Amino acid sequence: MGKELNRLIDIVRQLRSPHGCPWDREQTHKSILSCVLDEAYEFFEAVDENDSYKMKEELGDLLLQIILHSQIASEENRFTIEDVAREINEKLIRRHPHVFGNTTVSDSSEVIHNWEIIKKKEKGKENRKYLVDAVPEALPALFRAEKIQRRVTRAGFDWKSAPPVFDKVVEEFDEFREAYMKGEVDHAEEELGDILFSLVNVARHSGISAEDALRKTVHKFEKRFRYIEDKLRENGKTVQSSTLEEMDFYWQQSKTCLK
Repeated sequence: MGKELNRLIDIVRQLRSPHGCPWDREQTHKSILSCVLDEAYEFFEAVDENDSYKMKEELGDLLLQIILHSQIASEENRFTIEDVAREINEKLIRRHPHVFGNTTVSDSSEVIHNWEIIKKKEKGKENRKYLVDAVPEALPALFRAEKIQRRVTRAGFDWKSAPPVFDKVVEEFDEFREAYMKGEVDHAEEELGDILFSLVNVARHSGISAEDALRKTVHKFEKRFRYIEDKLRENGKTVQSSTLEEMDFYWQQSKTCLK
């Protein structure tokens, strides 16, 4: 393992060298920043498909991004890949005193409680003014909503059970409908956001990731719509030349044909 990892580090270093690849030499932290997200989402997809080969490939792509960013930082005399590894090693040991120290815990809730206390004492985190400051703004909105809700829950700010959360969704929907019917566009947008936030809360109370659930639903929709296009194509038609009734016929058919 060490041999292959060192080989990858050497390859990236060579790509960034004066005699390496012109494109790789031009890259900065900002220019390739989106690649980290792209590769992470491709790994998500591989996991959803339970495709071991794709998972291995996408993890490799993610590892490349980590090493590439570390190499750029090294060239700027900021930090190295060794510093990155050392930082995460020390963090894992520090945040797991029940494994690497003498702390005793009875369940995972105590682990999380201790984790939060330890985090607050760490460099750069001890002076955070607000509890939600630790949640990055760049996260996808549904995922960020869930993380913020989880953080305030640890402070005791949460519904005690699921039924009031369901009622909140109904309340927010009624407010959205009223604003929409009145033509109050800005107000309707705000209320729609409240609906989505409340639905994330429902998902969290149900032990479901709203981000994952929506992603799977979008994927299901894509498969069903591709089915419609395939069936229309078999009959010499396209979606543009078909009626809504024709498309809906194959849509209903796709529900039983695709699992």
